[in-house]
Amino acid sequence: MTPRWLARMNQRERLLALIVAGILFVLINIFIWSAILGMSAGARAAYAEERATREEQKVYLSEEKMWQKRADWLKKHQPSSSNPAEASSLLTFVKEIAGRYNVQIENPQIGPVERTPSHASVSATFETKSGWEPLVHLLYDAQMPDAFIVFENVNLMVDASDPTIMQGRFKIAKWFAPNGKKS
Repeated sequence: MTPRWLARMNQRERLLALIVAGILFVLINIFIWSAILGMSAGARAAYAEERATREEQKVYLSEEKMWQKRADWLKKHQPSSSNPAEASSLLTFVKEIAGRYNVQIENPQIGPVERTPSHASVSATFETKSGWEPLVHLLYDAQMPDAFIVFENVNLMVDASDPTIMQGRFKIAKWFAPNGKKS
């Protein structure tokens, strides 16, 4: 009942054909199973990502009232400005606070006006030299919630000649309502 081509083979050829067929069977199975397991892993990863997104949405929905209150507060309190000269008043404000705490301001520079969908901002850069405690007071007083002042870049280092003195390089910005008007 064996096919003719198999009958014509000697014992050694049959064994070799059986080994080649076994190897091909194993390789094809490995390829198929790896493809199936790869698809399964991809589906599990997509499902996990969807679950994480859903959990994130649940958090947002549960905190919706808080975020709405914040948005309303922001619309009510965020200042409006269409005057690019606000940057000079920003530097004056910082110099006033620095004077209260004996923080030395060096190299003040006014930056450009930047506009985004959520806010417009005027920026200023300056360097400071002071003790650690006065610098902390400056940072604290400048960042009151109603001030809408943001420290965009801060670089602090200890003075090499006097370890009790801090040197700082700051870029600050005052944020205004977008398009120069309150929403």
